[in-house]
Amino acid sequence: MTLQECYKAMGSNYDEVLGRLRSERMIHKFALKFLEDTSYELLITSMENKDYAEAFRGAHTIKGICSNLGFTRLLASSTALTESLRNGWTPEVDTLLEETKRDYQTVTEALMAFRDSNP
Repeated sequence: MTLQECYKAMGSNYDEVLGRLRSERMIHKFALKFLEDTSYELLITSMENKDYAEAFRGAHTIKGICSNLGFTRLLASSTALTESLRNGWTPEVDTLLEETKRDYQTVTEALMAFRDSNP
């Protein structure tokens, strides 16, 4: 799997992020670092504990990383979740969390497939 195929699999625009980061080597390096980030675990744990301030922090961090790396779908869902959590729990949070979970899974599966095919 190429990096371009990875971005396509996650519903993202490779050319856009290439324009921002300027080299495939940089995209490769930082995209794979996403798999090590703990913001998603913070989000999930905080939601389970009803700690919405920490959940907001986790969602906001995911949003920022996705913005920089061009993970388009996860950026959209994590942005909506971040805004919904900005002032604590709201009725749409649970639906937005499920959407973010699906998008996160899509991104991580694509990144792992890329990593595993490029040892």
